[in-house]
Amino acid sequence: MKTQNQNAWFFVLPVLLLVAFNALIPMMTVVNYSVQETFGNNVFFWHGVGWFEDLLNSERFHAALGRQILFTTIILLIEIPLGIVIALAMPRKGIWVPVCLVLMALPMLIPWNVVGAMWNIFTLPDIGLLGYLMNTTLGIDYDMTQDPFAAWVTIVTMDVWHWTSLVVLLCYAGLVSIPDAYYQAAKIDGASSWSVFRYIQLPKMKQVLTIAILLRFMDSFNIYTEVFVMTGGGPGNSTTFLSIDLVKIALGQFDLGPAAAMSLIYFAITLLVSWLFYTLMTKDDGK
Repeated sequence: MKTQNQNAWFFVLPVLLLVAFNALIPMMTVVNYSVQETFGNNVFFWHGVGWFEDLLNSERFHAALGRQILFTTIILLIEIPLGIVIALAMPRKGIWVPVCLVLMALPMLIPWNVVGAMWNIFTLPDIGLLGYLMNTTLGIDYDMTQDPFAAWVTIVTMDVWHWTSLVVLLCYAGLVSIPDAYYQAAKIDGASSWSVFRYIQLPKMKQVLTIAILLRFMDSFNIYTEVFVMTGGGPGNSTTFLSIDLVKIALGQFDLGPAAAMSLIYFAITLLVSWLFYTLMTKDDGK
């Protein structure tokens, strides 16, 4: 009988300890704050699930969660199909392949706070190029600092510009991995372009699309920096997503108990929906 060598665990142990230090200990701190109340002077007393009940019955929480879900839904409905279309249009061979890949990767290399600052300046009606063209040249009354609809259009456009490239690169990797034999067989059978996409390309991209949807869901559902830099949650509360509201409660109001409870609910929603996405998209893989 072949004996198993368990020495590999010694290499994994430092990673496990690092993850425990960076994730589990802060998580326990958040859990601790979520069930306690304080009147200052670093004196805490048991509050139970009171913060969770208050949040789940709060209109402010429901409104922020609704805006977050709406934003994520719009992003997924735009970026996933658009990423597939762009990946299908990209060349598979030749000198333009590296050029297209580099151009696709460029937006993702820009830090989140820089992206927010860029689009903020770009869309200002007085000094921004887009804002000036919209108001002066096209005659459209565009001001994301005053109009909630303009603010939503701007942040959605910003996110599409910043992160569609991720979907494109993942879909492109799935497309180039398809053997030529599949296309040759489809050509012999006289399959149309739609049939090739439906029965060959789309099934072969299923795994990378699963990754793309999960990544884009988690990132868009937890978006903070870009929106905060661009709009600060305004005008009014029109772009105050759950992430921005959480920071306002934790740092602005310094209500550690409600903020900790909200962060746990936030984490649970993200984990649950990610699990549902993964389960639904991989349920037929074992057949």
